[in-house]
Amino acid sequence: MALHSVSSSTRQLAVSDNTTTLLFDHDGTLIDSETVHFDLWKDILLKYDVELSKDFYCEVMAGIPVKQNAVDLVEHFNIDIEPQLLAQQKHKSVSDYLDKQAFPLMPFARETITQCAEKGFTIGIVTGGSKKAVEKTLSQYELSDYISCVVAVEDVENSKPAPDCYALAMDKLGKSPSECVAIEDTQTGMTAALEAKLACIVIPTDLSQHHDLSRATVRYDSLKAWSDSELKTR
Repeated sequence: MALHSVSSSTRQLAVSDNTTTLLFDHDGTLIDSETVHFDLWKDILLKYDVELSKDFYCEVMAGIPVKQNAVDLVEHFNIDIEPQLLAQQKHKSVSDYLDKQAFPLMPFARETITQCAEKGFTIGIVTGGSKKAVEKTLSQYELSDYISCVVAVEDVENSKPAPDCYALAMDKLGKSPSECVAIEDTQTGMTAALEAKLACIVIPTDLSQHHDLSRATVRYDSLKAWSDSELKTR
């Protein structure tokens, strides 16, 4: 699939008349979590005399599940700890954060979800993050009634960029790839969606602007830009 940036001269769309189901990524797409994840990782790594730079986080870690983050960090910085134990520290730090509050929503996330529901779409969340993070988002922002399916990192053996999470979501919802569109913010998420044979909208954040998103169906600058282009007229 070729990537098209939407402008007044082109109207390549991802959502078609066949689309019944919208599958949203969570981190970076619905919630503004990457800055928090960066800060949590930075605090953990200081204990090992490693100063994590934002450039390294953006280039190597953003959008990648914690398990692989830990492997990459141990190898790159030669940290004297098993990756599994480092990952456990990160999971605990996220859990402690979520015990206090949900991650903040991305701009226009609530409006997008409610608008998709009003248009009659089935809505799922497919994330490489934890189920606890999604549950906290849904409860704190009162969005549970709009979501028909959640697939998180605990639900699959191989997380993004493998397609397993999207395949499981479609299986749970009884949907085919031709009925579904994925909404992602990173190359890792986009790859998972495309490998699952889905059309994929990408809405990169500042941390994923550098990712190769050229295979996406269409690219937007924000959830609102996508909503205005593909949902308002339906």
